[in-house]
Amino acid sequence: MMPMIRSGSAEGSVLAALHSPKQLRVEVLAGLVVALALIPEAISFSIIAGVDPRVGLFASFTMAVTIAITGGRRAMISAATGAVALVIAPLVRTHGLDYLIATVILAGVFQIVLSVAGVAKLMRFVPRSVMVGFVNALAILIFTAQLPHLFGVAWLVYPMVAAGLLIMVYLPKLTTIVPAPLIAIVVLTALTVLFTLDVPNVGDEGALPSSLPSLLLPHIPLTFETLRVIAPFALAMALVGLMESLMTAKLVDDITDSHSDKTREGWGQGLANIVTGFFGGMGGCAMIGQTMINVKVSGARTRISTFLAGVFLLILVVGLGGLVAKIPMAALVAVMIMVSAGTMDWHSIAPKTLRRMPIAETTVMLVAVAVTVVTRNLAIGVVVGVLTAMVAFAHRVAHFTEVTPIPESVGTNEPQESGTQVYKVRGELFFASSNDLVYQFDYTGDPGHIVIDMTDTHIWDASTVAALDAITTKYAAKGKTVEIIGLNPASEARHDLLSGHLTGAH
Repeated sequence: MMPMIRSGSAEGSVLAALHSPKQLRVEVLAGLVVALALIPEAISFSIIAGVDPRVGLFASFTMAVTIAITGGRRAMISAATGAVALVIAPLVRTHGLDYLIATVILAGVFQIVLSVAGVAKLMRFVPRSVMVGFVNALAILIFTAQLPHLFGVAWLVYPMVAAGLLIMVYLPKLTTIVPAPLIAIVVLTALTVLFTLDVPNVGDEGALPSSLPSLLLPHIPLTFETLRVIAPFALAMALVGLMESLMTAKLVDDITDSHSDKTREGWGQGLANIVTGFFGGMGGCAMIGQTMINVKVSGARTRISTFLAGVFLLILVVGLGGLVAKIPMAALVAVMIMVSAGTMDWHSIAPKTLRRMPIAETTVMLVAVAVTVVTRNLAIGVVVGVLTAMVAFAHRVAHFTEVTPIPESVGTNEPQESGTQVYKVRGELFFASSNDLVYQFDYTGDPGHIVIDMTDTHIWDASTVAALDAITTKYAAKGKTVEIIGLNPASEARHDLLSGHLTGAH
């Protein structure tokens, strides 16, 4: 394995690679392999989005080249992705390509704004169960998107899909020099041309590029109504792209034992989408599969491999566009089925894992999957999953709080004074746990002086202060006094600031 270059900047690692023939060779070959692997997926994602294959291919070129310069995670591959395709497909069906281009540009602007505002820091609040649900839902949606290509077609499609799957399953056991999906496409395309098989092909889906991409401005009315149409899709695309890119960046950090600038990666994705939009591309984000090919399989570590992946891709599709048009759709369906299978986290749904996993964690994962599949919107699924996880966490933590009456002389150095009752509070006090706090005391049966020991707890919010005020008020109504002791400095400061000043406390 090639040793990782540690440098104070991304540019330093590029210079190091340029001065090292061995590393430069690794970067160049990695870029070529990734470009070959990008072709079938870019075409497939274009079809999912409902646009011509060239729209996805140009997007993959501009995304890769731009992010190689602007991104914060070296060697990560960005291109047209299934996640973005699924988000924008409804817009393409109803409003067409020009609205798609405007959406991609606006999504880039949203990503820059969100990144500068610190959205990368919010990734820490996305639980693992939601991430697993996100991945599993993406796998399901990619698979279901292939079903229209499997119904009402010639019978030859089915054995061709099966043959493609067999190649991709068993070829990697022999060699991984060339990506198995590419071999499957080459073999099935050769059979189709050699035997003139009458099956749907890429050419039936739309024209491939015969020239380099050029600047393209969307022909749409610049009105509030246009903004109303594209803004929801642009925001969803921005969020999905950021989430997938930041999660992929974290994965590459772990593999390479290095750190990346997540904020730069976020606004870099935004710039890449803006450039892609102005060149007529469908937009995109980081690709987990191609990034693993680049970093883990090929050993690339610099921006050179990412840049060359885009350049090689353009050379292949423009120079060999006639041949690419003859690729049978069955081959692409097989590729996408394998992508779906590889995306799914099978370990998360294994019976052994489900038996061991807490019910709340499994519920959060299933909610994220169900909402995403029903709405076909990955961003909505993640947001609902996070909210579900927060509710589950609050419910679980709330039950850790307990109020215990301390018998005379237990837990103290001196016997308790007659007429004094001590209560020991344990756990974390916030809105979910403090709501029941007021019902844990014997207001009628307790003596005239009440001591509430808060040594083993912490006050997190105003709801808890309001609950303590309510307890004090209830005792005062019966002529009894309450003394609160043991507050840590932060809790004491919050209590002193808010106690007696919360409207509605009772």
